[in-house]
Amino acid sequence: MPARGLLMGNRGCLHDENRRLNVARWRSALWITCSLVWKDWRRDVMPPGRWTALFFLDEATALAAGHRPCAECQRPRFEHFRALWAAANPRWVGGPCPAAPALDAALHAERLTADGSQRTYAAALAGLPDGVFVRLPGDPPAYLVLGQALLHWTPFGYDQALARPAGGRVQVLTPRSVVKTLAAGYTAELHPSAGALLAGLPPA
Repeated sequence: MPARGLLMGNRGCLHDENRRLNVARWRSALWITCSLVWKDWRRDVMPPGRWTALFFLDEATALAAGHRPCAECQRPRFEHFRALWAAANPRWVGGPCPAAPALDAALHAERLTADGSQRTYAAALAGLPDGVFVRLPGDPPAYLVLGQALLHWTPFGYDQALARPAGGRVQVLTPRSVVKTLAAGYTAELHPSAGALLAGLPPA
């Protein structure tokens, strides 16, 4: 696929010896996002028996999929994310600031339903912070909430901006605890096409 995103991801080994994806879409509760460039490391995207490289348009996309920043190649963002996550989710069990395994376990409980599909929930659009992904009623595509706009997602970037409705409810794709983290001040890295679309909108 010619699309190229800003981040790489990891959910374990998802391919077979012939470099074909298996039915499983995760093999580990450690779902992370990594920088595309890190030191002088080079690796195949599907090495035999090793983790499969996933790719995300941007951090907001990765967060909506249930991933969090890597504690190695994105250490500052990881520390910032987990501190805000803990502050925004005070009812989690484990202390003031979760270690990576505890954070992964908490996120994993929010990612999937019993049948393995993505867990979503309904919420008022007006109360959602920037960086959250939603689906509109009767409209399957995913939209990024950003300011007074909803940006239509594609693998190549955001290609259409809609005026954000003042009311109504939507289906939220981003996990609940991550939505709270974004509301607490965590700013997700966005693809440049998001800023370009907003710059072309008339003043609100």
